[in-house]
Amino acid sequence: MIETEKNIADPFSRVIIALMKGVVYEENDPALWQDLFNLQARTRDYIAVLGLELMLDEAEGYAWLRTRPAQDGAIELPRLVTRRQLSFLVSLLLALLRKKLAEFDAGGGGSRLILSRDEIVELLRVFLPAGSNEIRFIRQIDSNINKVADSGFLRRLRGSENQFEVRRILKAFVDAQWLTEFDRRLEAYQAATLQDSDESVSDDE
Repeated sequence: MIETEKNIADPFSRVIIALMKGVVYEENDPALWQDLFNLQARTRDYIAVLGLELMLDEAEGYAWLRTRPAQDGAIELPRLVTRRQLSFLVSLLLALLRKKLAEFDAGGGGSRLILSRDEIVELLRVFLPAGSNEIRFIRQIDSNINKVADSGFLRRLRGSENQFEVRRILKAFVDAQWLTEFDRRLEAYQAATLQDSDESVSDDE
């Protein structure tokens, strides 16, 4: 059977469309991943016109697109990939999950870090200000878990809504510099929380 021009173009089209929709994981579609790996040079040339670059981690098995840094003297193109402003609690959850993933890898526990909803809640409980409403706190955590899952950093396990896999692409977005900067914000937050608690105790007295 003679391959038509349409058949030849299909793998490349699938690769581009998949990348435009979000992160591509090897485990989700091995055939698509192989096409991406084989066509990565062509893919890089194509998306460069759009001001994007391909980020591919062969060892971890994921790839995504990000806005290419503007070159000196070049006109900056409009952003095709939207930059999202994260709330403090979402940032905190990402930082804690990233550290948990690092601990998991250091312990050689396997390739997939699975956490329950209750375990995630406990990670954040230590940062709960004294006197906070427990029910309201749990609702906030559930809301932020959903946001992190929607962003692709957590994945609910099939058949178990309260079990989550921490996706390894989190390592690419939350690096050492990001964690250092966030730790500074966290210290300021904890200091402010402690001060508020002290003032509350003084008012009660």
